[in-house]
Amino acid sequence: MPTTRKTHRPATSGVADDGASRRTPASTRRTAGAAPGASARGVSARRNPAPAAPQSPPSTFASLGVEPDLVADLDARGFTAPFPIQSATLPDTLAGRDVLGRGRTGSGKTLAFALPLVQRLAEEDMARPGHPIGLVLAPTRELAGQIAQTIGPLADAVSLSVTTVFGGVSQKPQEKALAAGVDVVVACPGRLLDLMGQGLVDLDEVSVTVLDEADHMADLGFLPAVRRILRATPARGQRMLFSATLDNGVDRLVEEFLHDPLHHAVDPSTSPVTAMDHRVWAVADKAAKDGVVRRLASGTGRRILFTRTKHLARRLARRLTQDGVPAVELQGNMSQNARERAMRAFSSGAVRVMVATDIAARGIDVSDVELVVHVDPPAEHKAYLHRSGRTARAGAAGTVVTLVLPEQKEDVRALLRKAGIRAGIERIRRIRELDERHHLSVVVSDFAQLGRYVEMGNRQFRAVKAATPGPYTFILRASRDVPRSMLHPSHRTVGARVPDHVTALALINALDEPIVSSTLVLPGQDEPLADGWQIKEALDNDVDAVLDSGDAGRLPTTVIDLTGDEPLIVRRGGGGTELFE
Repeated sequence: MPTTRKTHRPATSGVADDGASRRTPASTRRTAGAAPGASARGVSARRNPAPAAPQSPPSTFASLGVEPDLVADLDARGFTAPFPIQSATLPDTLAGRDVLGRGRTGSGKTLAFALPLVQRLAEEDMARPGHPIGLVLAPTRELAGQIAQTIGPLADAVSLSVTTVFGGVSQKPQEKALAAGVDVVVACPGRLLDLMGQGLVDLDEVSVTVLDEADHMADLGFLPAVRRILRATPARGQRMLFSATLDNGVDRLVEEFLHDPLHHAVDPSTSPVTAMDHRVWAVADKAAKDGVVRRLASGTGRRILFTRTKHLARRLARRLTQDGVPAVELQGNMSQNARERAMRAFSSGAVRVMVATDIAARGIDVSDVELVVHVDPPAEHKAYLHRSGRTARAGAAGTVVTLVLPEQKEDVRALLRKAGIRAGIERIRRIRELDERHHLSVVVSDFAQLGRYVEMGNRQFRAVKAATPGPYTFILRASRDVPRSMLHPSHRTVGARVPDHVTALALINALDEPIVSSTLVLPGQDEPLADGWQIKEALDNDVDAVLDSGDAGRLPTTVIDLTGDEPLIVRRGGGGTELFE
């Protein structure tokens, strides 16, 4: 007699029943019987506690509702505290709600959906051959493999089986796994549709469906295939969708396939990881760039170098290896076996440098990647964020360096602005412990250039003209060319100055663009640092270089606020104030 499938219910419902419709607990299949009260697959049953007084927000996986067996597995692997996106989503996903999750790359979203997927499926009947009960869709082979690696240990803890389904490899092993009755399928849309068309897999018994990196699915043109797949799953099942953005048709997926979803956006869709240090390095020409790439690739930590094309990735990896810096490539022309060998070498630490195209921007979750280098800047800001997201993962710190040729300056500036990256600005605020209400200054080479970045009426024009160049900083209303991250949050104002120091002027002219400045008064100190050796000693680990041009004096600039009806002296410093009194 065929097994009658049990109506899906949340894992919170607890103890397995004794009916023939229930799968035999894993412990009884392996040994001689389960302990009384054990749930299917050995997940410890939870009983409904008596109402308790309100408590502080959950800080552990157990307090969020994760079953003890899974908590024990997490503890054993060092996952002791949930990340924000996990804390936000788990109470809802474990209860069976549809969820739309948005979190920055590296925020821990894979575990956020892996836990409810496994815990809820542990309450289901065992999968019949060719009829999985859990489905995860991913845009790339690499991401599918990474997701399966995350789910695998959790699934083992409750005796669930997991397999991957994607193209570029023989489908025979995938057929065999499906025919044996696999519980969770982690798949790329193309190969999964092929297997469905051949009658090798049917999604009619899928209870939980996850769509990961939905925005990337859209970018790759997979949404029609995704739509066909989702329509093949039961409408009553739970669905979780994770995406950085809701554009390119992702919003329509949400509307069509998610039932009254709860929306959890832990971070803005373009928010960079705060532990990520973004740096932009200007290089004079290709020869200079090659030398910088060689130095950046050298080191003891893991680093990923991104190139624009497959050819460049292959050539750079080979050149670095020939130069004594072992490197592997990862690009779309490689076979799946070659990709996997490269990933194993990089993940194990046998090789610490990977040169990749955008194929690796998503789906590579390798710990301790300390540096990402954009050898070729990406074409659009989402690609920048996803490339950069290979470092600073799971709360760790990391550095991102973008190499910029002279002809790329404007494009990169626009790219970073769209990505919400404030490379130097963030560092200045961190070093000085400044909040967003503190005015940073845009420093230009001459009065004419100043007019591009600030708005001045006749009165402000005359006042600034009379004191320029010199040791003055003026608070003025900013133009649209000033990054939002520099602006006072309430007044859209910014500091502006034209220095009279020969080195500062030479630096601005060499860069052919303004620089951001702040008086170097460190936290807990009353006077600015002025000696080169003193600055290097204090900031050696926080800045790329210290340019010592001799003693510039310890008086800061005089700060004049020109946004009101009358000039306001905010700070007295190196410039006289008689013009403004």
